[in-house]
Amino acid sequence: RGGRVVRLQKGDYDLEQRYELDPLALAKSYADAGASWLHVVDLDGARSGDSANLAAIEAIANGVAMQVQAGGGVRSEEDFKRFVDAGVSRVVVGSLAVREPDRVEALQRRYGADSLTLALDARVDEGGVFRVATAGWRTLESAALIELLGSFLSKGFEHFLVTDIDRDGMLGGPNVELYRALRLLAPTAAIQASGGVQ
Repeated sequence: RGGRVVRLQKGDYDLEQRYELDPLALAKSYADAGASWLHVVDLDGARSGDSANLAAIEAIANGVAMQVQAGGGVRSEEDFKRFVDAGVSRVVVGSLAVREPDRVEALQRRYGADSLTLALDARVDEGGVFRVATAGWRTLESAALIELLGSFLSKGFEHFLVTDIDRDGMLGGPNVELYRALRLLAPTAAIQASGGVQ
């Protein structure tokens, strides 16, 4: 966010923990430690849709010996292509996937299933159902996480990033029960668990 390394609590932009670390130097330290993939989020882009930190992401993608998965603000094919042109190996698509699934299916056909990860970030509603949130997690959609995952699986999507928003940035441990349920639903999907990892 703002070119800096940060951690938000439950996606709240007012609850930001800022780390005085250079993003590229930090990425290099992960590569030196043996990481082969790095996940990067443009938090400003996720909120505004303008890919504000794309230059920083490009510096990382072209400056480290890792594959980079990145997203935040991908609202169109032009946005998607900007990330690809910046050297990103796999582009994360969230709001667009939920609100305009036909456009994301077109991206999959054009660029291949391995070129994108669908971000299905969710929180529990009053009825106890995980609903997917969009627009930087500010809007809780009517779509249920389980139903969306099943729908996208049936259309050939392979990579999913699932964040339990209420655990994100809290350092209290992941929602193992949620990921166990998703694994039973989708045993062949590549599901990335996010939120609460310490």
